[in-house]
Amino acid sequence: MSKLPARRTATLTLAAAAALTLALVTSASANGPAAGTPAPAAAGAAAPAPSVSGSPESAFTRIADFYGAYIDAVYDGDGPTAERLRSFYLSDRLQAELKKWEEVNHADGVLRAQNVPLGWKVASTGSGTGRTDATVTLTWGSGTTTVYVQADLATRRIVSIRD
Repeated sequence: MSKLPARRTATLTLAAAAALTLALVTSASANGPAAGTPAPAAAGAAAPAPSVSGSPESAFTRIADFYGAYIDAVYDGDGPTAERLRSFYLSDRLQAELKKWEEVNHADGVLRAQNVPLGWKVASTGSGTGRTDATVTLTWGSGTTTVYVQADLATRRIVSIRD
């Protein structure tokens, strides 16, 4: 009896294991789960990869883009980038209002806090009268806060941030 080379033996072993696995999966799929019991999760199945989308024409997308980039800049301690983002995304009037709010409250007017949130979520609450509205939920170590944001549909600039 001749001995098979080690490489061929490994290949045959892998092929046999794959065939056995396929047979078991096919058998389980054909039989289905028992009534009222959930199907088992596939081994190694990963959750879908996160995705983000938007449009440069959407005022709502601009709100989400601003908050994402602004929080990143503040988190990284990049004050100049945070200021450029404010200048690009916020109306001149809102920038002036925030400056006053920050002097009185000794906190970041965009975030309405002295710290940087660990997460954020922007949800549309509708559009009308030339504006789009959104709620921004900021996630902190101990909970969440909500900020109400409004952007002008024509200029796509953020015109209001309030608690």
